[in-house]
Amino acid sequence: MSPSSRRAFLAAAGAGLLAGCAGARPADRAPDVRPAAPVTSPAPDRRPGAARPLGRSAPVALRIPAIGVDTPLVRLGLQADGSVEVPAVTADDRAGWYRYSPTPGQRGPSVILGHATVGKYGDGVFRRLHRLRPGDGVTARLENGTSADFAVTAVRTVGKAEFPTADVYGNVDRPELRLITCGGPVTEDGYRDNVIVFAVLTPAGER
Repeated sequence: MSPSSRRAFLAAAGAGLLAGCAGARPADRAPDVRPAAPVTSPAPDRRPGAARPLGRSAPVALRIPAIGVDTPLVRLGLQADGSVEVPAVTADDRAGWYRYSPTPGQRGPSVILGHATVGKYGDGVFRRLHRLRPGDGVTARLENGTSADFAVTAVRTVGKAEFPTADVYGNVDRPELRLITCGGPVTEDGYRDNVIVFAVLTPAGER
């Protein structure tokens, strides 16, 4: 990750995360959360069977067969207040890759956000994200014509007040993926929780 991208990545983490909440209220934002420690460049993962990191190539589409997701990806940056952009609210809902995170397959956490609901249009592209289970597959199609295959390792539903910034944004020694949306009950302030899927690049993902 370049120094400018790293700064933007940490700025977004510090500002909090608005993720997939278009069906709730405009103010449905995670609170101010800060990284637990500075991001550093970790040593390569030397564990037997670990997937080799891929070169940088922006993702253009995402498939999650277990929940019927097959979506083009838009590129997301930062809003004026420093929070992460979310995809536009449209009938043709799409997920989005946060462009200041690593690309899928690069070492580190690549972050993709999607809506749970899209207002009058109904269900969002990540409406069923909470149904994923460890071992389910996720494939990111990359701009260079290759794909990066991931396996889900964990699915967490957490209150927005307890958003695990270090776990989501903190650097790791292997290529990983974070899929984020809103979830849980809807209160008068909007969705109460975030749903976060953690996944790791598989050796089969090197293609």
